Amino acid sequence: MDNEVPQGNVPQQGFETLAIHAGQEPDPTTGAVVPPIYQVSTYKQDGIGGLRGGYEYSRSANPTRTALEECFAAIEGGTRGLAFASGLAAEDAILRTLLRPGDHVVIPNDAYGGTYRLFARVAEPWGVSYDPVPLGDLSAVRAAMRPDTKIVWVETPTNPLLGVSDIAALAAIAHEGGALLVVDNTFASPYLQQPLALGADIVVHSTTKYVGGHSDVVGGALAVQDAELGDRLAFHQNAMGAVAGPFDSWLTLRGIKTLGVRMDRHCDNAEKIVEMLVAHRSVKQVLYPGLPDHPGHDVAVKQMKRFGGMISFRAWSAEDAVRICERTTLFTLGESLGGVESLIEHPGRMTHASAAGSPLEVPADLVRLSVGIEDVADLIADLEHALS
Repeated sequence: MDNEVPQGNVPQQGFETLAIHAGQEPDPTTGAVVPPIYQVSTYKQDGIGGLRGGYEYSRSANPTRTALEECFAAIEGGTRGLAFASGLAAEDAILRTLLRPGDHVVIPNDAYGGTYRLFARVAEPWGVSYDPVPLGDLSAVRAAMRPDTKIVWVETPTNPLLGVSDIAALAAIAHEGGALLVVDNTFASPYLQQPLALGADIVVHSTTKYVGGHSDVVGGALAVQDAELGDRLAFHQNAMGAVAGPFDSWLTLRGIKTLGVRMDRHCDNAEKIVEMLVAHRSVKQVLYPGLPDHPGHDVAVKQMKRFGGMISFRAWSAEDAVRICERTTLFTLGESLGGVESLIEHPGRMTHASAAGSPLEVPADLVRLSVGIEDVADLIADLEHALS
């Protein structure tokens, strides 16, 4: 497998170098090597309209958030990054910027429950229609496109079924139809996959997850290459106001610095756990893009550096799935993902409960793992106990 991730317009520096240095020059006053937390709401102006460095009010701009936005754009291969109070706030800004009543969106038929809720209960009552489509089936995507389709919305891998979609092929279909391609890159992280280099117009994240990486901050971000699109999104970021605060921005920046080394460990551990699960009699099916029989494996090999730290598997019954989730000790029963600690959850009753009864309802026997960076032997022993 090719271990080089396409870098788009990113300067010729390694990912880890950008993660540590982009947007984070030493403080000019003190020489501090970490950007300060500018815990401030307003700024002294040098006369009417005379802004120091473009700062007037921290909803509009804050130096700590600027550092995060510049770094995030760099590691995603974009020219503009924007940081939000949550991943769903970033998604909502995209919808409010690009859509109007009467518009149509193609979404994954196994999208994250919160994304589905945003379309079904916020955008649809506003007049935006959507169709859930299996994005791995390019003919189905083409068939779903309409003259009023403005966005093709992609998660790859998807949450929680770990479906994989061909970003470059979907970008071509979207652009042929006059639509933009939005890619939720949360599961892969910028370290493993770079959608902008593959033709996406916008990449969006819940930075709460792998980018932050320590389960101590909630945030979201997006990145683009097109300057005019970046300006439009930035206008809505400021007008709607769901921005990342200074301390949240600082915590997220701290997480980015170790993203590369953490993702390598997440992947190492996940691959060993997958090997155990595949062979276990209590597991009916393992969903992981690194498995050769995964339907999206060949695409994942092409567009991802490695296959990530998320694993889903199906037990033999819904009751078995719940029992497994309740019996682990190192795998903490909890929502969210991407932190250094391992988590286990039952998507049908937890993260994806909002999709119950919809075309996006997930199997009741599904278990989702967010594999952390603990000693993998301990993690395997914990799962073996829960599965026994």
